[in-house]
Amino acid sequence: MTFSRKFFAFVTYTTTMMVVYCKADRYPPPTGLTYVWLDKFTLNVSWKKPSGLPDDREIAFLMKIRGDKSERCVRGSNVTQSFLTKDMPSDRWTYEIWTVSKSCNRSTEGTPATLIINTPRPRAEVVKDFKCFISNEMNCSWIPANRSLNLMLSYRTCGSLEESLKGLKKCVRPYSSGERHGCVLHSDSPADSICILVESEAGMSTFKPALVVPPPQLSISEHSGQLELSFTPPLIGNSQCWMYNVCYNQCNQSMKCLTTSSGQTTLKVSYNKGCIYEFRSKVMTTEYCINASSSFSEAQLYAQNKPPDGTLTVVAIVIPIILSVCIILSCYCFRRHSSIICPIIPDPSTIFKEMMMNGNKELKTTTGSLYTPVPELIEPCKITLVAENGVLEQNS
Repeated sequence: MTFSRKFFAFVTYTTTMMVVYCKADRYPPPTGLTYVWLDKFTLNVSWKKPSGLPDDREIAFLMKIRGDKSERCVRGSNVTQSFLTKDMPSDRWTYEIWTVSKSCNRSTEGTPATLIINTPRPRAEVVKDFKCFISNEMNCSWIPANRSLNLMLSYRTCGSLEESLKGLKKCVRPYSSGERHGCVLHSDSPADSICILVESEAGMSTFKPALVVPPPQLSISEHSGQLELSFTPPLIGNSQCWMYNVCYNQCNQSMKCLTTSSGQTTLKVSYNKGCIYEFRSKVMTTEYCINASSSFSEAQLYAQNKPPDGTLTVVAIVIPIILSVCIILSCYCFRRHSSIICPIIPDPSTIFKEMMMNGNKELKTTTGSLYTPVPELIEPCKITLVAENGVLEQNS
């Protein structure tokens, strides 16, 4: 009986402490949530600390966008955050903010405060295939989604509150080339930290552009029966972020492609000294780094010795075949038209023999048949006798 009372008392105490602990861990949500867009990229959200809570150093605020897994822990009563509209699910989303302990651990049963955020302008796809070529300058180009609408491009450094207060930079060197439009941007910030804003009557779009770099410089050398390919990293970004892709063929065989690991700048290829090698290379970033890549380079040839010339072999095979065909056709044509090409010639002795035997007969026959005169037409004449004293009459 005594044991039962003690066990009941222990269970009651434990349950009470757990309830008190859970209730203490469930702080009331913040109040007075408001937001303001500092520019088209930067959002500032603020709130008020709920009353009756411990010192500010003992609490924190955990915030996240509904539907997103990532959370952000904040010690103060406001937060400034940059957004790119292309990453947002729609033109509006909901912020959820919990009041939690300083360790930023929240109870799954806690109730958050909510705040609905609307973008400054409707979100729209106003450009397609936007990319920036990085060399001495940052040359960006794009294809307008609707050519009948006027586009306005602005840019600044991403995630910088100071830049948002200064305002956005405008495109001052626009150009047009075929279906693509473009602009040369001037910024002291790294190319991978530039955010782009493009607006039209249809809406706006903010994003980080895809960066295009020149193809990598490829150096080829021979070591121990292998070709060592060395690449020069681009001038932007961390060298550990780059991967190199090289495609090659040897002796006109099928193309083979190899890719380096992240940060690796060399590759080795087996080498046949009797072949000509043709290399094309490009560079790209890993999925955890900036979005940048290049196109394939022009073909780069490598050969120590010229391959055996196959021209003589081809000539030795093709020419006899052509001659044989020509001879066969000639024999066929000669046989078919032999009576025209080579007519039958009579025996000369037979001709002389006939001449001797026929002699004058043949000559007379031949002479008489040389020319036969054509008889002339003679008009008949009528003669009339006239007397001496008579009148002379003229025949008509």
